[in-house]
Amino acid sequence: MAHEPALDTDVRFGDKVLRLDNVVKRFGANTVLDHISFEVRQHETVALLGPSGSGKSTIMKCISLLERVDDGQIWLGDTDITDPRENQDRIRARIGVVFQQFNLFSHMTVLNNVTLAARKVHGWPRKKAEEKAMGLLKRIGMDQKAREYPDRLSGGQQQRVAICRALMMEPELLLLDEITSALDPLLVGEVLEMVGELKRQGTTILMATHEMSFAHDAADRVIVLRRGKIAENGSPQEVMDHPDDPETRQFFAAYNRV
Repeated sequence: MAHEPALDTDVRFGDKVLRLDNVVKRFGANTVLDHISFEVRQHETVALLGPSGSGKSTIMKCISLLERVDDGQIWLGDTDITDPRENQDRIRARIGVVFQQFNLFSHMTVLNNVTLAARKVHGWPRKKAEEKAMGLLKRIGMDQKAREYPDRLSGGQQQRVAICRALMMEPELLLLDEITSALDPLLVGEVLEMVGELKRQGTTILMATHEMSFAHDAADRVIVLRRGKIAENGSPQEVMDHPDDPETRQFFAAYNRV
């Protein structure tokens, strides 16, 4: 039986930023998401866990509008983002997304990568965009790399730049989809340290990850997916240390959590 946290009485978090109501996503005859429902509140960090193929990345793609749902609704604040009448560009501007591949433009400097969307999509003057970007880069110790090109950076540095880019427009929600999967193990720590700092600053985060120890220590809540359904939903202590379901216990045992 899945744990259900008493979110409505948790005074640490604000209003609902994200809500999924009975979301269904199919690829042909394969149902990848089977009536998924959960919410993320302001300043909360929620980790999506589960084996490969459980639906984590598909959830992220549906929220970021890279995939359309087949049934159900996804709400960003008071906006039903699954309604095709809503302006998708405005919705995307409210969500910061970072995937496992950095997707930085190799022919642009770090500074131009971070400011590109603000300047070209949202019409910011270059001076305003660069001042904001330099402030973000300074916060993570990357301001000295602003004029460098991505191929001069380590993978961890590139991923931190990608996170800065996602934060440029002060998104209501930050989506992190397996952001350490493409990194050398020695570089994972610096990226996770940055995510931890964003959490401490109150950023609202939904992350899909295989970093079990980090999820246990950093997430306010973890959601375990299995075969497109939610198997567990609760605090890391409830779900990871004392899971109800035998399959969940077996899953975490593989990561030496239980």
